[in-house]
Amino acid sequence: MSSFFIKRPIVAMVIAIITVIVGAVSVARLPVSQFPDIVPPEIQLLATYVGADAQTLEQSVATPIEQQINGVDKMNYMYSLNATGNSQTTVVVNFDVSTDANTDLILTQSRQTQAASQLPADVNNYGVTVQKSATAPLMLVGLYSPKGTRNAEFLANYGYINLNDPIARLPGVGHAQVFGAAQYAMRLWVKPDHLAELGIAVTDIVNAIQSQNTVNPAGQIGGNPAPKGQKFTYSVLAQGRLTSPEIRKHRGPRSSEWRGCPREGRRPGRVRRAGLQHGQPLEWQAVRHCRRLSVAGLQRSSNGRGCQKADDADEAAPA
Repeated sequence: MSSFFIKRPIVAMVIAIITVIVGAVSVARLPVSQFPDIVPPEIQLLATYVGADAQTLEQSVATPIEQQINGVDKMNYMYSLNATGNSQTTVVVNFDVSTDANTDLILTQSRQTQAASQLPADVNNYGVTVQKSATAPLMLVGLYSPKGTRNAEFLANYGYINLNDPIARLPGVGHAQVFGAAQYAMRLWVKPDHLAELGIAVTDIVNAIQSQNTVNPAGQIGGNPAPKGQKFTYSVLAQGRLTSPEIRKHRGPRSSEWRGCPREGRRPGRVRRAGLQHGQPLEWQAVRHCRRLSVAGLQRSSNGRGCQKADDADEAAPA
């Protein structure tokens, strides 16, 4: 065979040229992966049980979820983290590297739905979040007040409004979280001795707030069917959700019973605007002074590219 091509070099060159052309045409259609998946996909489940300690979270939240998720298709292992500080349970499920992260998410969410009936009602009301996310953070962003005029709660709320959503929308970013503080909320501190004097339980206060903190559509005036000659239609705006501590502190369960009470001035608690969850605020120790710092952490999704997503996050942050 070799002597055939040696004696006929033109044939050999033609065959070589045809081979190169065919390879150049087909190379663009070959399934070549520039960045192959080498990290197993991970699915995170986040559940919050307000006021619960780590042992209660393990027994009432983590255990039922793990029992249902155990044995899901192509699962490598799973583990749970229960934190007393924020009363949150994190369940991480690791899958085989050959699986698709979207399929793993659907399978995990279906198993979590089976465990919903075994979870406390407060956990289901708060919601269980299932998302694709890697355990290791992609990058950390520090927010601080240059002149020290803003506290950690303000910086965290600023991060939620201006950074959290734009960064979470970037392709490849699985989860964005603000550490050190929480969003603004109205917190109520009750006094047990005053509740005992007034004959009020904590559940009475919770039920009163839930019944009053609602949206109340009041309808229209002059709407159809309207009498002859009616030319205008007016929308009635009724007071809805409680928007300030000043409004909320004047309302309460059986508030009419407080009037005339010899201890009427002693309310059963106090209301103020604070963080949704009380955590330890992060502090940045500088050379000459201390600055309150709020840190936003990014975690890449199971199929995200780290370096490119970090550059995109830097561009998405407002100046």
